[in-house]
Amino acid sequence: MESILQCVLHVSVTILLLLGHMITALEVPLDPKLLEGLPQPPTITHQSPKDYIVDPRESIVVHCEAKGKPHPSFSWTRNGTHFDIDKDPKVTMKPGAGTLVIDISGEKPEAYEGVYQCTARNEHGAAVSNNIVVRQSRSPLWAKERIEPIVVQEGVSLVLQCRPPAGLPPPIIFWMDNNFLRLIQNSRVSQALNGDLYFSNVRTEDTRSDYICYARFPHTQTIQQKQPITVRVLNDSPSGERRPTFLVPSGASSSAMVLRGDVLQLECIAEGLPTPEISWRKDSGDLPMNRTTLHNFQKTLMISDVTEADAGDYRCMASNSQGAVYHIITVTVKAAPYWISTPKNLILAPKETGVLSCLPSGNPKPIISWSMNGIPIENSPRDPSRKVEEDSIIFSDVQPGSSAVYQCNTSNEFGYLLANAFVNVLAEPPRVLTRPNEVYQVIANGPALLDCATFGSPIPKITWFKEGQNSVLDGDDYEQHNNGSLEIHTAQKADSGKYTCVAINSLGKKENHVYLEVKEPTRILKQPEYKVVQRKGNVLFECKVKHDPSLIPTMTWLKNDGELPDDERFVVDMDSLTIYNVTEGDEGTYTCIMNTTLDQDSASARLTLVEATPTPAIIYDQPDPPTDLEMTELRARSVQLTWVPGSDNNSPIQRFIIQYEDVLHQQGVWHNLTEVPGTKTTAHLALSPYVLYAFRVLAVNEVGFSQPSYPSARYQTEPAAPEENPSEVDAAGNEHDNLVISWKALTSLQSSGPGLQYKVSWRQTDGDRDWESVTVANVSKYVVLGTPTYVPFEVKVQAVNDYGSAPEPTAVRGFSGEDLPMAPPEAVQVLVENSTLAEVQWDPINPQMVRGWLMGYKVYYWKEDPQIEEQKVLTFGRNKTQGKLPGLQPYSQYTFNVRAFNEKGEGPSSPNQQFNTPEGVPGPPASLRITNPSLDSLTVEWGPPVELNGQLTGYTLRYQPINSTNELGPLEEVTLPANTTSCTLHSLKYSTRYKFYLNANTVKGAGPAVTEETVIIMDEDLMHHPAVDVGKGHTELPHPVFPTTLSLRPPFPKVHLSSPGFGNVSSSVGEDGAVLSWEYWGQDKNLFVEYTVDNSKEEWTKESVNGSQTYLLKGLKAGTSYKVRVVAKDHTGVTVHSSQELSITVPVIPSQQVDIATQGWFIGLMCAIALLILVLLIACFIKRNKGGKYPVKEKEDAHADPEIQPMKDDDGTFGEYSDTEDHKPLKGSRTPSNGTVKKDDSDDSLVDYGEGGEGQFNEDGSFIGQYSGKKERDTAEGNESSEAPSPVNAMNSFV
Repeated sequence: MESILQCVLHVSVTILLLLGHMITALEVPLDPKLLEGLPQPPTITHQSPKDYIVDPRESIVVHCEAKGKPHPSFSWTRNGTHFDIDKDPKVTMKPGAGTLVIDISGEKPEAYEGVYQCTARNEHGAAVSNNIVVRQSRSPLWAKERIEPIVVQEGVSLVLQCRPPAGLPPPIIFWMDNNFLRLIQNSRVSQALNGDLYFSNVRTEDTRSDYICYARFPHTQTIQQKQPITVRVLNDSPSGERRPTFLVPSGASSSAMVLRGDVLQLECIAEGLPTPEISWRKDSGDLPMNRTTLHNFQKTLMISDVTEADAGDYRCMASNSQGAVYHIITVTVKAAPYWISTPKNLILAPKETGVLSCLPSGNPKPIISWSMNGIPIENSPRDPSRKVEEDSIIFSDVQPGSSAVYQCNTSNEFGYLLANAFVNVLAEPPRVLTRPNEVYQVIANGPALLDCATFGSPIPKITWFKEGQNSVLDGDDYEQHNNGSLEIHTAQKADSGKYTCVAINSLGKKENHVYLEVKEPTRILKQPEYKVVQRKGNVLFECKVKHDPSLIPTMTWLKNDGELPDDERFVVDMDSLTIYNVTEGDEGTYTCIMNTTLDQDSASARLTLVEATPTPAIIYDQPDPPTDLEMTELRARSVQLTWVPGSDNNSPIQRFIIQYEDVLHQQGVWHNLTEVPGTKTTAHLALSPYVLYAFRVLAVNEVGFSQPSYPSARYQTEPAAPEENPSEVDAAGNEHDNLVISWKALTSLQSSGPGLQYKVSWRQTDGDRDWESVTVANVSKYVVLGTPTYVPFEVKVQAVNDYGSAPEPTAVRGFSGEDLPMAPPEAVQVLVENSTLAEVQWDPINPQMVRGWLMGYKVYYWKEDPQIEEQKVLTFGRNKTQGKLPGLQPYSQYTFNVRAFNEKGEGPSSPNQQFNTPEGVPGPPASLRITNPSLDSLTVEWGPPVELNGQLTGYTLRYQPINSTNELGPLEEVTLPANTTSCTLHSLKYSTRYKFYLNANTVKGAGPAVTEETVIIMDEDLMHHPAVDVGKGHTELPHPVFPTTLSLRPPFPKVHLSSPGFGNVSSSVGEDGAVLSWEYWGQDKNLFVEYTVDNSKEEWTKESVNGSQTYLLKGLKAGTSYKVRVVAKDHTGVTVHSSQELSITVPVIPSQQVDIATQGWFIGLMCAIALLILVLLIACFIKRNKGGKYPVKEKEDAHADPEIQPMKDDDGTFGEYSDTEDHKPLKGSRTPSNGTVKKDDSDDSLVDYGEGGEGQFNEDGSFIGQYSGKKERDTAEGNESSEAPSPVNAMNSFV
């Protein structure tokens, strides 16, 4: 073995030396130990972006990091010249890297702006960074300006310009108000890409003084504000509706250019009224689905990651109800340079050959320039081993010491790309990087992959050997990958063992040993079985597993793919799961999983819980299939089939179905042939020629069909001539010069032999014509061309095969194709029967002119009215010579013509003729409303009928009163001239509801009437002081009615008396509430009045009206406007009819004065007080007679006579009240100081009860005088109460 291995290695080394050179690119592995000993030119690993914008408040950090062996040193250029950082104390370089840190505190940042480039250099070459343009971010202030207010008319377009100051980078624009709230944008108002605010049309609500444009500068996080813009929208001369026009872009077309990979932004903003809608499409194809988005309310089209395929014409369309306009934007796609293939680092051994390629692309095509170690290659030292072409450098016979870093710079007008790639010339013997004696474990019958990672220059060649084998491992069972790994596609136990990989190049060899262990797969030998168990029972799931003994197995049980319940009833053993005392929650699917470190296997079973099993019942099932099919009595056209029935499964067999398969023509398709009763087991079968038969039998009982029996042996009948011809033969043309002959093709069973064809024959029947024929196959239609138009033919279709023809078929009659009729009907005339009906008459068309089967006649007629252009068509049968035109408009002129038509279409029309319809009765007046109601008069106004139907001769106005029970009174009638549209009626009854009927008249009579109802006012004072009580309910009409009569909106509706629904609906506001009246002609009687506060979002309040036509709506708030309607609902509560909405305003009504002296409560109170005083006086009198004493007040406050005020219903306070005796004192007021009392001032005094005549004080101070009062109280007699007068104060004055 060792001698063979040495021989192989020697041959390999010899081959490598003879090759001398090879083109390759060797990758250096990222092994730290390996890298420590390998020289490597510099490589830039991190650098700042090309366009580097810095914050002027912070230090400038320009990154440049690189790797190499030895570690590279760094230098910088600024604006193309050397940048000596040692001379500037503000600039430092990070240790171990080239990153610059510039401290700009106390300095002007502009001083350090410029173009920076970093160079990383070691003894093997120099790598350079991109040109890094360093600029400070700028956020300039807005220029001061005076913005005049903008005044526009409603409906016009408007653009508010932002024009922010130019910053670096450009600012982000947004519009806000004084409260720092973003302005609401929509399809009408939106912000353009340039920051301007566009109004497609302005509205009055756009008036405001705080349109403010803000610019946010992202680098400095500062926000600048433009002066607020004031917009005032006037509506004294609003702009009307108009078709859209584009504000941005202008004109019918424009162009745009975008760079490949960027985002394409196309914008279309249109003005118009109504607000236009914007849509987009691409003329030359579809918009890219996954890269297209629409923004700014469809006004901005954005396509991300643009490619060359996105070039083309894009069409944006703006449309509204007035029209549409479009704009075409032609997009061209250019491309800054981009890489097709970047230069790759190249590691070559001495004497080797290699290629450094630089493959960019762009539009326009980029220019490529090469540099070596940062110096243009044309200025670098000449190297004979290097050949520079446009996009590549070819190295041949390289020498040690020629390592360098090459730069490929590719550029066009849109940018540049710079790539560094080093060429490292190394001479390294092979090294094996895979750990020695690595052990690989795999499962049998799976793949095995053995690693052999190597490094060397030249690249080593890898070969594999297995211990005990003398040859290199190769062939179908093995595959060696480019990275040196060996793959065994299907590993077996015999593949276990020691493997050796050998790496060889011209500088030496290296080998490494690895070991492969192939393990037995894990398999479940006995899977858990489906279990059915009763409640409280136990169940055992077994799971026996076989695995490789060197692997450690782990058994896991799952329930419904989750963990087992934490329950002691679940017991897991090594190869089983036991569940004790099973409950309903234990039902589910249980899975056992056996895991090892290399593989796993699993199996599942379901547990079902059942109730206790009762005594089994008799099971009925479909029969078992018949067996033992046998054919006997084999003849040319028949055979006898016998079979043995299967079990009937407790349900007797009713019949047997015999099926056959045509193996020759339709294999796998079974057809029913015949049926026999269930008591028979034999069937005599009639057969067809040229069929390879196979038979099977099915049994049928009450439960169903059995499975089919196994097929019988096959039996083939001999071929013969066809026994039948095709059916459903038809002849009819579909063009004016052809005849289409069709038929239903024969089945394979009907063909009776091979070579089935059809003989198609035809002849024209008008005359002694010969038959023409043609033979066709595999079709069911034949077209005869060049036939005359619509002539009769006879056709026949006969079946033919290789063994003869079918019997002679019967001829079928048909016609060739039709053409349009050639002439119109003649002698066309019209007879006008009345104002809405006319009869058109004509002579039949000449049959020769029909050129087909005459289907009938069509009469086209239309009214000569420039506003009505629609034609009407009536169709009449082929035998008709007249037809009536119903539904004509009276007093109108009509034009008509007549045309004949066949199955092909219509022929020419007869000359247009005209006729006039006579006058008829007019339609209903267009409107009817009642105005100017007063105590005994009102005005009726109306609009002329929409359908005059003649010359109006006048109007008839009838009216009659309606009492509170909705009974109609005597009918009055007034005849009015035709030129009037209003009439004032006098001497009407006040507080009475009237119903009015108005119809228009012509000489033909009166047309349908329109009706209206209203109420005559009782009291004119109510016109100024209406009162509304709070309450609800249905009541009869109130007597006092507020004089406001409201009509339907709009005020002149067209009335249709014949249509079901609501007619005239009116309302009036009275003292008791709002009264609604209506007419309803529908069938549904579930009527409701619905109302809600006007201009609110509250739901409608619903009240049932129980089939009445009037309703008093109570509980409305004074000073509030309501929307009211009447609706009809079906039994399911669905609204079937609804009146138009009325607007009702409830006026504020002042409180009425109440005469308190007539109120019962006041009379009762006064009586109680008088009785109390009487009791007190009697007690004093008794006390005096007994000599008793009682203290009295030395001075008694005078009680002011209270003004009694009624209580308001709404807040419980007392309103104002006064009467003619406003200052009359209450009884019990204090006696004047002189002790005199006028008799007529008060009838209630102690004089009537005591002994003395004049009131006075006794010695003990007892009061013996009389009570008295006077109309004007002297304020000096006592302290006046500060409280407002009220009944409560009056009560306090007596106790």
